[in-house]
Amino acid sequence: MDGNRLRRIVIVGGGTAGWMTAAAFSSLMGAHYQIRLIESDEISTIGVGEATIPLIKDFNLALGIDENEFLRATQGTYKLGIEFVNWGKIGDSYIHGFGKIGHDLGPIACYQYWLKMHQAGEASDLGDYSINTLAPRYSKYLRSEPEMAGSPLGDINNAFHFDAGLYAKFLRGYAEARGVVRTEGRIVETVLREADGFIESVVLASGEKVSGDFFVDCSGTRALLIGGALQREYENWSHWLPCDRAIAVPCASVQPLLPYTRSTAHKAGWQWRIPLQHRIGNGHVYSSRFMGQDEATSILLNNLDGKQLAEPRYIPFVPGRRQQTWYKNCVAIGLSSGFFEPIESTNIHLIQTAIARVIKLFPAMGFQQADIDEYNTQTQFEYERIRDFIVLHYKATQRDDSPFWNHCRTMEIPATLQHKIDLFSSNGRIFRDGMELFGDVSWVQVMHGQGIRPQSYNPLVDLRSVEEIRAYLGNIESVVRKCVDVMPTHETYIAQHCAAQPLA
Repeated sequence: MDGNRLRRIVIVGGGTAGWMTAAAFSSLMGAHYQIRLIESDEISTIGVGEATIPLIKDFNLALGIDENEFLRATQGTYKLGIEFVNWGKIGDSYIHGFGKIGHDLGPIACYQYWLKMHQAGEASDLGDYSINTLAPRYSKYLRSEPEMAGSPLGDINNAFHFDAGLYAKFLRGYAEARGVVRTEGRIVETVLREADGFIESVVLASGEKVSGDFFVDCSGTRALLIGGALQREYENWSHWLPCDRAIAVPCASVQPLLPYTRSTAHKAGWQWRIPLQHRIGNGHVYSSRFMGQDEATSILLNNLDGKQLAEPRYIPFVPGRRQQTWYKNCVAIGLSSGFFEPIESTNIHLIQTAIARVIKLFPAMGFQQADIDEYNTQTQFEYERIRDFIVLHYKATQRDDSPFWNHCRTMEIPATLQHKIDLFSSNGRIFRDGMELFGDVSWVQVMHGQGIRPQSYNPLVDLRSVEEIRAYLGNIESVVRKCVDVMPTHETYIAQHCAAQPLA
């Protein structure tokens, strides 16, 4: 059976996707496989994915990476959620927090009791019942520890902000220490086997030919292998996701150091703000159908919190996915497989899940089609459900101040998303579909935060008296607030545990 094992893995492209893949493979496979990564210093990476979701902690943990070391190496900070400004209406603001809302009463979710009291005009803001949405308002952070179980302090659920370029560099050191061989070079040709169309090798500008058994396309939006050589089609979702341009620029840090990403809607798109230890990452995602580049740049530069540190970078993109992300002996990971604007910080997560899926369905030399089909089916499901959640942000709006928002508010949406909206609009119900990424708490926060109001709530809530519900919610609100009061500031916590050295 050992003779059926593939031995040579070639990763095409570095950046976050390439080095995350190399690090994970080298951690698992050690010296049993030859892992080679090809990247060119001539080709820049997009590197705007500086915000993540909590599952990134599982990836780092699986690699045995110390959290404080990782944050120091990447100028990282903590992230408790995303603040959305001006999305439902101009002047609105809410935080999509990662943690749970309150604590449930038996099988009935806490937010169902909150819905009843909110409809009666008695409940506080939804964000007051979760430590992950209240703490950010006061720039507080504390790492959740096992001994905090039973307290809201045990419910803190964080992700990270970090410099994606520094993260790739950090993982490169990790992977090379475990045997990954990096080759500097630009690929000029992909050679396919005549017999079956599998990739046999890639040819570098230097003339060197690099052969492999299994190829991982991490070449970004160029998709050299999966799109170029293998010609797998790309499914364009711009009819649901109208933004197709991004402008990125860093600025100097300001105080306080916020433990959340901010997303501010403008008249034809939105602006991100990602605070790192050494700077703030900013960008403007917009639709070229509704706004020109000069106006989009002006909006971004006029809304920076600190001094501009570099010239803007312009990034065109097409929202969507590759229809087959694994084909023959090539799998696409990262932007070569698809792209979502970073509104919910899903792109690095999709790298992580793709790597995990490849490991679960790792091929032998025979490359069984059933395994490849399963990989593509799971990938399609994951992309489509994330797509629905992102489309929700545009569809759920009352804004009518620009042609862009009029388009978003009135556009047709996927049937799967419409079903979610209809179910919530009736009695506030949300159901997670299989292994989809975002759970009920995420959907509730965005739907309510952007103005979707259910007609009623789960009638089983009425089995408890108004006085009992009032006391139950009041206790949650009080305990969460007391916990936030004792938390250190985000800046203080970083200074004590993972402060990075200034960059040269």
